[in-house]
Amino acid sequence: MNISASMVKELRDKTGAGMMDCKKALTESNGDMDKAIDYLREKGISKAAKKAERIAAEGLSNIYINKNNAVIIELNSETDFVAKNEEFKNLLDVIGETILKNKCETLEDALNLKNNEETLNDLIINATAKIGEKISLRRFEFLTKNENEVFGSYLHMGGKISSLTIVEGNNEEVARDVAMQAAAMRPLYISVESVPSKDLEHEKSVIKEQVINEGKKIEFADKIVEGRINKFYEETVLEEQSFIKDSELKVKDYLMNNNSKLVKLVKYEVGEGMEKRNDDFAAEVMNQIK
Repeated sequence: MNISASMVKELRDKTGAGMMDCKKALTESNGDMDKAIDYLREKGISKAAKKAERIAAEGLSNIYINKNNAVIIELNSETDFVAKNEEFKNLLDVIGETILKNKCETLEDALNLKNNEETLNDLIINATAKIGEKISLRRFEFLTKNENEVFGSYLHMGGKISSLTIVEGNNEEVARDVAMQAAAMRPLYISVESVPSKDLEHEKSVIKEQVINEGKKIEFADKIVEGRINKFYEETVLEEQSFIKDSELKVKDYLMNNNSKLVKLVKYEVGEGMEKRNDDFAAEVMNQIK
């Protein structure tokens, strides 16, 4: 069968594959467009599989809210360049909105959710093959609030950091302000009570060593440790931090003054805790072109 240029263009527009790959797919499938798409998908899955071990520590996070439900999500790529691509952003939106709609809770379940006729896993594999970088859904959290609570969301650095709060008291401005505080100041804990005893004891032991090494008298050590622990709280505990809109207030004071209570905080920083690529990606691209 004669494969026309218009058929190749149509297949390329539908799949994003290269012209020669499209022509070969159409030839192999005797001009059947659906079979050609399947052929390219199969080849794409094969190509994507080779990228499975590559490091994807860049990407974006985002938040999706519908009434009493919300999802915070992180989608990773290998380079920041790809994360800025509209196709990557659209994929993030499709995944986030699909999870939100289906009230999903585990990664395995999420990847098996369907968007039209394809699973989210299929969409990710196809994007990996088309874009040429490993794309992976790293994590998400599904949150539900009560009627007397509100969500607050804030994206920092274009989605490199996302912060989602649930605040009791029905004040959306307060909820957003607290989410902004968390995104900008990066606390480790919500309240003093939420600091794990293991973390607290570790910090105390470190501070005590510092005090002794500074030559302070041992009988004063405990009092000095107590003072520095308060400083530790001010730096790492959200409610104890100075409120960024009014440094005279602590966050807990701001909440109390507005008859609000922080119920939940989820904060994602893209790539946190992951190994970063250290290879010269530009050189890799040039090698592929050659």
